[in-house]
Amino acid sequence: MIQPTYAAAQPAADRIYRLSAAQHATTLPDQQTLAALIDAAFWTSLRREEGYIPRISLAFVAPQHARQAVTFATSFSLDPGDLTKLGPAVERTGLHLGVWPQQQELRVWGITRNLPPFSLVLEVVLPGLLVVKQSPSEESGKFINIAVLQGDEIKIIDPHAEVLRSESSILLQLAVSMRAHGRGGTLLVVPAGSPTWAESILQPITYSVVPSFPGLADLMRTQNKPTRRWEDALVRAVDGIAGLTAVDGATLITADYELLAFGAKIVRRHGRPLVAQVMITEPVVGRIPMIAEPAQLGGTRHLSAAQFVHDQPDAIALVASQDGQFTVFAWPPSDERLQAHHIDVLLL
Repeated sequence: MIQPTYAAAQPAADRIYRLSAAQHATTLPDQQTLAALIDAAFWTSLRREEGYIPRISLAFVAPQHARQAVTFATSFSLDPGDLTKLGPAVERTGLHLGVWPQQQELRVWGITRNLPPFSLVLEVVLPGLLVVKQSPSEESGKFINIAVLQGDEIKIIDPHAEVLRSESSILLQLAVSMRAHGRGGTLLVVPAGSPTWAESILQPITYSVVPSFPGLADLMRTQNKPTRRWEDALVRAVDGIAGLTAVDGATLITADYELLAFGAKIVRRHGRPLVAQVMITEPVVGRIPMIAEPAQLGGTRHLSAAQFVHDQPDAIALVASQDGQFTVFAWPPSDERLQAHHIDVLLL
């Protein structure tokens, strides 16, 4: 197998294999194979096809293990030129180029949408930006990010990170959808049945929803046996709420996912001091939390969201920047300091 020429490929493969093999049930290729996949994806990400960035997804899967796949009569090498030309065929979400060793060489054998559980996937997001993922354990599940590579920076996702864990997966979907519209926005999640959040919102609210809209809440209450129709409805409901965050001001929902308002203006709660410090974290192995002033996090949107959660410690604030940065503000009961979780690596 050809030695990788992307300097970070082999170190990244070694770290991903060493740290992920014990943490994930992923069918990981060996370090040399993983390095070759990373190398090919990286150099492909720097090329262009008719001016477009190739957004490819490489899935390490044998042809016989992928259901209803498109199989090429002649397989292709991992040459970046070939991968770039194939890019438009797999730009749509959920499509992957199947890669598997053939005659001691990694070859692209076809295109597949269906992957066996825990397959390894390598996705090109932007030039020099790659994400290593794990396919879900069931058909309706979500892909799990294992690592993010950007240039010479290697980030291994910490599977034990508390922020937006599996029980809050709907918040993660909302975050992904908020980030996708690219306009920036704030989503405030407040306790159901508690009116105290109104003390931190300028009154009257221009776009107040009365009665609260239960669309997403109703879907979450009927998720015992998800169907394709239910999943499609969930996507529409999530995108609907996320879309409201593009309106100037904050969108408010309850912890039960009922919509309360959007376009709301955050104000400091009477009698509460200005938030002075926050603890910044990132769900990455080896990342040490740091203390910072709120002004270091971003502009007015971040400052107001931090103040809201500072004043309403039972609330959570999800903040998307126009540049793609995503922050979750929360105040865990075990800590005396407001936390700002940078979760970009979970959303790519």
